[in-house]
Amino acid sequence: MTRVVVSGATGQTGDAVIAAGQERDDVKIVAGLASTAGEASGVPISPAAEAERVLREADADAVVDFSVPGAAVAVAEAAADVGVPLVTGTTGFDDGQAAALEEAADAIPVLTAANFSRGVQALLAAVAEAVAVLPGYDVELVETHHNRKVDAPSGTAAAIVDAVQEQRDIEPVYGREGDAPRAADEMGVFARRAGDVRGEHELLLAGNDEVLTLSHRAEDRGVYAAGALDAVEWLVGREPGRYEFADAIHKGGVDEELL
Repeated sequence: MTRVVVSGATGQTGDAVIAAGQERDDVKIVAGLASTAGEASGVPISPAAEAERVLREADADAVVDFSVPGAAVAVAEAAADVGVPLVTGTTGFDDGQAAALEEAADAIPVLTAANFSRGVQALLAAVAEAVAVLPGYDVELVETHHNRKVDAPSGTAAAIVDAVQEQRDIEPVYGREGDAPRAADEMGVFARRAGDVRGEHELLLAGNDEVLTLSHRAEDRGVYAAGALDAVEWLVGREPGRYEFADAIHKGGVDEELL
């Protein structure tokens, strides 16, 4: 059984990871990290500043992080010191924070993902194929998340933009206002924040008197929690380095029986 510490344990997704872990036989949630100490679903929560101590005392096999960039980097550094693999779904890292994750990956396996949904991985593959076979079509992206999400556009939206750019020389334009005629080599990207929306992404391609839309909607945060724990099971025991959720999905990983 894989012993897992959850960073960002009091957040909505961290809480979902704890709940998902308590329903599985292959993992055990042994501790949590958050801004303050406490308890969540019977799991002891310690301040994130004590990450190294918690990882050692809990005899952790891995840490799953859904926090904020600064805390995620601190946990990554602690995990590297202890030798514990890291799975993180935190997004919004600046260049310095991204470099710190790369440094941690010199010592431990680090798996990052903007989204731990299998459906989103399928969406990214479909986006790449659609853009490749529809050259010259206008491309627009709209994403919607809950009203507490800080970063915009979402990490998943950024991954979709990357998938488009791998196929076409196109530049994102983040919103439009006033006199803003559309250029042929631009891609509109729009972020909406409202209510408790778990995550919705829709890519529109239009041209040749036709419109194609590719979309994904998460119904529950448990989708991300399950994917993150599957990623943990795949990551433990691998060599230090950077990995992505797509590696676990497509390279003999968690979905091998479904492919």
